[in-house]
Amino acid sequence: MAKEIERKFLVTGSEWKALGSPVVYCQGYLNSSPQRTVRVRIAGDHAFLTIKGPNKGAVRSEFEYPLPVEDARAMLEELAEKPIIEKTRTIVHWQGHIWEVDEFAGVNAGLVVAEIELTDEAQAFVKPSWVGKEVTGDARYYNSSLVSHPYSSWKKST
Repeated sequence: MAKEIERKFLVTGSEWKALGSPVVYCQGYLNSSPQRTVRVRIAGDHAFLTIKGPNKGAVRSEFEYPLPVEDARAMLEELAEKPIIEKTRTIVHWQGHIWEVDEFAGVNAGLVVAEIELTDEAQAFVKPSWVGKEVTGDARYYNSSLVSHPYSSWKKST
């Protein structure tokens, strides 16, 4: 079974923007239950169907399959929960790890998070200076939660 071990952090500053090439993402959820999410994603010229199990700390089951882009567009338009998640992802290679920095748009504009995938929950890594507070266990920051509770609706004290 495929496992995802991922930690998530808020991003401060914009230094990261010069460290990678951005790709536009558009994704929607066919199911956003905390027990299982089913996501359709278009990333640049590629599309995927992803099924994820419940979070257990920073670990969860994950299965991903390629889709024809036209099928993914139809699923996003006809089947996905709204609003669709819009973001630009920049991949940053830092101290032997890959960081995925997501800058959200639309109803989630203003939110910028960085994720690092690890091979073990206890794996050590060096945080770049632009990586701030960890929000791994905070469900508000899950992309699936941003559909029903967009960042623009949060109180600004967050």
